[in-house]
Amino acid sequence: MAVDREMMNRIRDSVPQRYPFRFIDDILELDDEHIVGSYRYRKDEYFYQGHFPGRPITPGVILIETMAQTGVVAFGLYLKMMQARATDETTKDMITLFTLVEGVEFTGMVQPGERVIIRGQKMYFRMGNLKSKVTMERENGETVSIGTLAGRGIFLEG
Repeated sequence: MAVDREMMNRIRDSVPQRYPFRFIDDILELDDEHIVGSYRYRKDEYFYQGHFPGRPITPGVILIETMAQTGVVAFGLYLKMMQARATDETTKDMITLFTLVEGVEFTGMVQPGERVIIRGQKMYFRMGNLKSKVTMERENGETVSIGTLAGRGIFLEG
């Protein structure tokens, strides 16, 4: 069953990363099996200053982080909330630790100003562990990156 816009916004807002290290603008689709989100890389992102000066491209590690924030962090928060009947208030102290980045392939470069679409497909979610097949594509559907990412949500102790 698809999730309504209010819930998608709540999940997005629950992602713990913040500027300048938040790479999720919107959640476009969300249900128990998949998530679709988007992010537009601003032309003034801090990492462009030294990454190929004069012809900047988005670093691969930032592409992976972007994929993870939608395909593992936001998706995992949603699944955890549904599983435990938790709320965004009870998950505010939860963080996701990455446990796996596997088989990531880059098939294109992302330029400053580009908007990307991130798709996460659940492989499994059990005992707080989420493993997703995540793809990133341009708005025209051209794949930029694909890989398997996993993480585990843990609660921080006060």
